[in-house]
Amino acid sequence: MKSPNIIFIVADDLGYADLGCYGGRNESYGPVSPQIDALAAAGLRFTQAYANSPVCSPTRFALMTMRYQYRVRGGMEEPINSKSKGSTTLGLPPEIPTLPSLLREAGYSTALIGKWHLGYPPAFGPLRSGYDEFYGIMAGGADYFTHCSGKGDHDLYIGEQEHREVGYLTDLLSQRAVSHVERMAPDAKDGKPFFLSLHYTAPHWPWETRDDAHVAPDVAQNLFHLDGGNVQTYRRMIHHMDEGIGWIVEALRKQDLLEDTLIVFTSDNGGERFSDNWPLVGGKMDLTEGGIRVPFIAHWPAGIAAGGVSRQLCMTMDWSATLLELGGAQAHADFPLDGVSLARVLREPGQTFERPLHWRMNHRHQRALRLDNWKYLKVDEHEYLFDLSADERERANLASRHPERFGAMRQAWLDWNATVPAIPEDAAVSLGYSNADMPQR
Repeated sequence: MKSPNIIFIVADDLGYADLGCYGGRNESYGPVSPQIDALAAAGLRFTQAYANSPVCSPTRFALMTMRYQYRVRGGMEEPINSKSKGSTTLGLPPEIPTLPSLLREAGYSTALIGKWHLGYPPAFGPLRSGYDEFYGIMAGGADYFTHCSGKGDHDLYIGEQEHREVGYLTDLLSQRAVSHVERMAPDAKDGKPFFLSLHYTAPHWPWETRDDAHVAPDVAQNLFHLDGGNVQTYRRMIHHMDEGIGWIVEALRKQDLLEDTLIVFTSDNGGERFSDNWPLVGGKMDLTEGGIRVPFIAHWPAGIAAGGVSRQLCMTMDWSATLLELGGAQAHADFPLDGVSLARVLREPGQTFERPLHWRMNHRHQRALRLDNWKYLKVDEHEYLFDLSADERERANLASRHPERFGAMRQAWLDWNATVPAIPEDAAVSLGYSNADMPQR
């Protein structure tokens, strides 16, 4: 089978149950995510998939490197923030092989449209880490109309040049992706596939829909306020993103590329305060399930049967490793992957394999290990053991009932932690807020 075109779509702060295909509710205007739901129905939906981190930039380090984010200094920030401007340490070093750089070596054209959040030029940037083209923002968030980041700096770029354009950011990203597909179509038909990373900022705050263009924001207050937004605005933002994904699917169809294009959709971490994570508890910044379990959908008519559901345990870097294999690219010997390819699961969704998943957070000194149905969790000084097959809300602490399993999983986490660099003392914890509903002893 020939290598597919690849579109890797990443939403920002999307909750596990925000999408209709994951149990989300409809609004008065109808389904919130009909286009994404259609991709799931015609492809494969994962129910036990996780982000590498419960906060944005660490997950993006893992996505790019296909390795645990803790192996890169910037990946230990929770997340990197505006202090990374001018930094030569808080970013993705260009010498590290990345998913786009390795796919480019395998013959792909590569582009990032949307959010980068892995350090600023001149030390770092998308064009320095494997992308041929970049259109989007460098920071972790931006106002949807002024395109300014939290300090009021304008933050929309083409390549490394500042670019000014009028429009709602979600729509600008979708429209740019449509244009990219149309421009890449002739080469794709001639045997040169494309890899497009489409990293939306939606539905990350500020909570703004297309109808809010008339509002003249105080950008810093709008980005960090705790007294704005509502569920309806948040869900409308998801709907705007969903519409844009529909435009891209239609462009692929018109260019006769849909059959041979693998579309992957996920979120960089669990949801914020307006998100629906049911039945999970917690949210962004938490290693409870609501902070790390995310939607994962794969659609590829030529390679994935319709209507599949998989319970395979996986995390963000596994998807990057999967795309590397499907694209016919090879990992660099000096940078062995932590990610594990899921290509076999795409072919046979009913099969699963053992896949331990590890996390740690400086915030609240959190630890987590998922192994089969079991999860070891530590928050502050409290430790837990949960059977997620019976208790997805992490309410019943079984540590004292299964002391041997608890001890073994605790030790397994410690053994893994010894294989990755320690968190430096100057690593920053996010000043953001959480939906934290942590289990208490």
